Amino acid sequence: MASIICGSLAFDTIMRFPGCFAEQILPDQLHILNVSFLVPQLRRDFGGCTGNIAYGLKLLGGDPLPMATLGRDGADYLERLHALGIRTDFVRSVDDTYTAQAMIMTDSDNNQITAFHPGAMMQAHRTAIVARDDVKLGIIAPDGRDAMVQHAEQFVAAGIPFVFDPGQGLPMFDGAALARFVEQADWVTVNDYEGKMLSERTGWSPAEISRRVRGLVVTLGAEGCEVWVDGERTLVPPVVAAEVVDPTGCGDAWRGGLLYGLERGWDLLRCATLGNRVGALKIAQRGPQNYRLDFLPED
Repeated sequence: MASIICGSLAFDTIMRFPGCFAEQILPDQLHILNVSFLVPQLRRDFGGCTGNIAYGLKLLGGDPLPMATLGRDGADYLERLHALGIRTDFVRSVDDTYTAQAMIMTDSDNNQITAFHPGAMMQAHRTAIVARDDVKLGIIAPDGRDAMVQHAEQFVAAGIPFVFDPGQGLPMFDGAALARFVEQADWVTVNDYEGKMLSERTGWSPAEISRRVRGLVVTLGAEGCEVWVDGERTLVPPVVAAEVVDPTGCGDAWRGGLLYGLERGWDLLRCATLGNRVGALKIAQRGPQNYRLDFLPED
């Protein structure tokens, strides 16, 4: 059975700054901030939350159905999806804009500064979700605002359970809108910072959010993740990476593992454990879609 993955397909320009951002920014001069970073390392990768999640899910043996929009420069990405064996039923191309672009700069402490041009992603709402016999679940990852709202409603109307994963798109929504997403979703996934913002805006604690869905997961980076079910918290320990090379796309790799488990009816703790394992593989490789598995996925 397949999973619809709503979000962005993007080209990532990834730069490595050998120093620390904190040493280059003067806190008392933020009102006249004017900084420049020399980045000796630069690479361009296929990225975007939808592409990254689909890559991880396909690598594990799942069946991703990305729902996203490419621009007039997106032919290479479409070709890549075909080469990976990822179906493109819901990938739309528009000719009057560019594919989404992310410029990501990482320092020696793995802090990141990102500039994101949404481009064709802002047309993602033009593709609608409908009930299909081969679709078991879905996920709403960061996307155009209209697309996130409409796709959540369409998942509910189609009777397709879904994960709400607002990511970088969370600041676009006020408390009432975020509460509506939670009420529609079956699972919610956020990182630690996003989780605090979600609680602040909705007025609901993690325990309260978890009682409104089947489960809430808060990823904690190198500390593993918290799984909340019916108000009870369980810490899932991390998997230690062979080395820390590039954090770009780690959260998306984790979500690929999550969807693989959910497709197979696993409990949330088992899904999160697999996600931690996949995330550890990703962080040891540069770019969001260049890692390989060193284990055989379970059924």
